[in-house]
Order: sequence, then C-alpha cells, then structure tokens
Amino acid sequence: MLEVLEAGARQVLTAFNNLIAIAAFFVLLAYLLKGKEVYKQAKSALTGSAFNFSLMSVNLLLLAPVMSVILTYLYGYQLSIVDRGLWYELPQPVAIFIAVFLGDFIGYWRHRFEHSRFLWPLHRVHHTDEHMTWLTLQRFHPLNFLTTFIIDTSFLIIMGAPPFAIVANNMIRNYYGYFIHADIPWTYGKWSGLFVSPTMHRWHHATDREAYQTNFATVFSVFDRAFGTYRVPGPCNTNLGVRDGYSKTFIGELLHPFNLRVYRRKKPTKE
Repeated sequence: MLEVLEAGARQVLTAFNNLIAIAAFFVLLAYLLKGKEVYKQAKSALTGSAFNFSLMSVNLLLLAPVMSVILTYLYGYQLSIVDRGLWYELPQPVAIFIAVFLGDFIGYWRHRFEHSRFLWPLHRVHHTDEHMTWLTLQRFHPLNFLTTFIIDTSFLIIMGAPPFAIVANNMIRNYYGYFIHADIPWTYGKWSGLFVSPTMHRWHHATDREAYQTNFATVFSVFDRAFGTYRVPGPCNTNLGVRDGYSKTFIGELLHPFNLRVYRRKKPTKE
C-alpha cells in the first residue's frame, strides 16, 4: 500500500511539473496565432484559469493516490473478457492505438451520459468556464474526475488491455484534451472526418442550444459521426459556458451536485 501511495505522490509531482511545459507551449502557440491580441484575452480568462488550477490541485492532491490504489486493485482481479496475452502479441504501437480507440469509445458514451438529467449536476462545473482555455480540461468536480477515471479505465481492463496500453491511453487522451480545449480556431479540414478539432470541441461548450448535445468524443470524431452527434457549422465565435442562475463560486460548484433541487430541474437553458 505504501508503494502505491508513493507512486500517487510521484504522479502529482509529475503532473505539476508537466503543467509548466504545457503552459509554455500554449502561451507560445497563442502568441504565434493571435499576436498581441492574446494579452487582452488572457486578462478575461485569468479568473477562470485560477478556478481551473484550484480544481486541478484539489483533484490531484486528494485523488491521485486513491486512483493509484483503485487501478492496482482493479487490475488485480481477473475482470477481462479478452485474453490479455493477445495484446502482447501485437506490436506496441498497434496495441496503444487500439487502447486509445477503445478508450475514446467508452469516453464518448460516458461523456454523453454525463449530459443526461441525473449526471449533469456532477458534470456541470466543466461547462461553467465562459472563457475556455487549455486549462479548462482540469475543470472537473472531484467526483466527476474520479468516476471518469474508474469508468474509462475499468472498460480497458475488462477488454484485457495491458498496463502500458492503459497508461498510454490516459496520457494521449489527456494531453490531446488540453489541445482541443485551447482557444485555437482550427477545424482540420478533411481530417475532421477522423479527429476531433479544437473548433469541434469548442462547439460542445457553446451556449448554443443546438450544440449542447453534440461533439462528445475526445480524439476520434468518427464516434460523433457514427452516432449522430457531430456538429460543426463553422468557426465557433458564439458565447461559451452555462447560464442557469446557480452559483459559480468554488465552494458553490463543489456543493452543487449535493443539492437535490438541481436534479428536479431540466438541464440548463442554453442561449
């Protein structure tokens, strides 16, 4: 158990160290794309970024050790319905690609269900950022952060994925998640038929009612296309976030899923 907790602590330290490099990358990219205009946008996004960083800190410090324990015990049980040996017969790049594809498949459905009436109050905090940036990826309620890990990882374990493929899936989908949340006006052109672009995911965060139940995938847009939830009408220049009248303070967001009244209401009205 002590070794698991130590591994969790190392994960936290690594995450914070990586955040510095990630921040430098997106600041440089934003400047190259927008020039001095990026400074004006940075001021408006500063409050939301501080909120996102606070949630990230809470999630990592409190849940990273817990997630390490959960992963150890889940993988210790023989839950797989696919022979694990088959994965090791594949070249590692192929095994990783399959794991990411399967991870995005279950992530699509998990995310889609998070927009249902009973799961939305838990997922809502992720959509309250009105100035979405790359750091919005970390804007998750701790319980939503934990259930996302358990559902996505458990599915891969059931599919027999080896540890290296599970770790690779988590890393690739996490880092790509930073990219699609960034304020980058890229649509990918013909490649949008295969991959989720920043513009595609920005529409998912729009206040536009028609966009609300669309674009759930993280990496592969093929899932949204296959299940009828793909929608990219053009550049996303509309307002972002939710307009539901509830508190958007840090404590208010943490307590929001425990307010039984929010489960009796419909999902927030989008402008």
